[in-house]
Amino acid sequence: MGGNHGHITPELFEFLEELAENNDRTWFQSNRSRYEEVIREPLRAFVRDFDAPLEAISPHVVADDRKSGGSLFRIHRDTRFSKDKSPYKTWAALQFRHEAGKDVHAPGFYLHLQPGNVLMGAGCWHPARDALEAIRDAIAEDAEAWLEVRDGVLDAGFELEGEFLKRAPRGYPTEHAAVEDLKRKDFIVVRHLSEEFVCQPDFVDTYAGLCAEASSLMRFLTAAIGVRW
Repeated sequence: MGGNHGHITPELFEFLEELAENNDRTWFQSNRSRYEEVIREPLRAFVRDFDAPLEAISPHVVADDRKSGGSLFRIHRDTRFSKDKSPYKTWAALQFRHEAGKDVHAPGFYLHLQPGNVLMGAGCWHPARDALEAIRDAIAEDAEAWLEVRDGVLDAGFELEGEFLKRAPRGYPTEHAAVEDLKRKDFIVVRHLSEEFVCQPDFVDTYAGLCAEASSLMRFLTAAIGVRW
């Protein structure tokens, strides 16, 4: 399944709804082939078809179609440190990470597919301490450049989300023009979408357009961290 034809289908959301109601290994094993047919393989095809449009946005952000360890998130939950021991995620997701990053905290583009909660995102989620300080320094040093980027993506229809501190971090001016953004622990923007929207046959191209609209934020973040865009 390639060529921009219906990577994401209503069957993907139907499977996830049923999984939420039957989140156990027995049910999943008996429906594994369905998972591969309506989620894993179509999303791997999406990754492959997104490679060329992504290259045009930034040659340093990676589309990796491996079954595990690439752009596609594992369906298995890590339950080691969680009170919730249900074995499977009730959502599917893709992340296209910067080549310099090894995990979900690296700058990247994101697509989240869950019944009733569909979104695309861009930016840095929970950046490591050094990266977080580098981003805050960049904002502190040139508030005008940051605010132009931030307001541009907000005007394009994105929303800033994530966690933030109650007061300005130590070492930064409390009267700074962008003090509210200096408090951020995440530098991510999201666009909430509908299930019908992402099931359109040409959604891979639409998604590329959304990523391009958010690329000014990615360019600012990668420059702040000191990696190529």
